[in-house]
Amino acid sequence: MKAHVNGTVIAEAPESELITIEGNWYFPPSSIVPGMLTESPTPYTCPWKGECQYFTVTVDGQSLPDRAWSYPTPYPSGIARVGKDFSNYVAFWKEVTVSE
Repeated sequence: MKAHVNGTVIAEAPESELITIEGNWYFPPSSIVPGMLTESPTPYTCPWKGECQYFTVTVDGQSLPDRAWSYPTPYPSGIARVGKDFSNYVAFWKEVTVSE
């Protein structure tokens, strides 16, 4: 699976290594292309997953604020609910397309 913006790959991993949560594909941290994400100050805490870290996606000089997110330290009950530890896995939205 690949996460990409206008053909530029941001993350790539076999589907077996991804985790699906609420319809979003979460990529393992090791699959993220270095330099594509920078931490965003946007705060959010999911009631069942925990504190979220948003990222700005930067591709070809274009910054896309808050188009990626992860949960650095998800709640233990959230990990139990998902059935896998999704700490630091990254999901994407809007201009970022996920495809095979």
